[in-house]
Amino acid sequence: MLGNLGQLANLLKNAGQIKENMKGMQERLAVARYVGEAGGGQVRATVDGKGEMVEIKLEPATVQGGDVEMLEDLICAAVREAVSNSREAVQQEMQTATGGMDLGGMMDMLGK
Repeated sequence: MLGNLGQLANLLKNAGQIKENMKGMQERLAVARYVGEAGGGQVRATVDGKGEMVEIKLEPATVQGGDVEMLEDLICAAVREAVSNSREAVQQEMQTATGGMDLGGMMDMLGK
């Protein structure tokens, strides 16, 4: 419990800087793009920093093959990878923005 109070005090002490860092993080993530590939690059999915789909590219030969089930699987795999890459980047950005503070524990303490 006392560890959480120390973390809360540190959070309050650095709130202004964290707010600025978070604003910068949101701006960077708004323009960031994360790519996932499947089938050796036959399918490429791109998402933004929010994990929202921005673009999907298919190699023409993959589509011409006519194997719809395989194409569906490749698309899902590429999108999963892109979203995963986006989430990892967001976690890294959060660590940077908060100066390495674990806000997850703070949310638990506050009942969120």
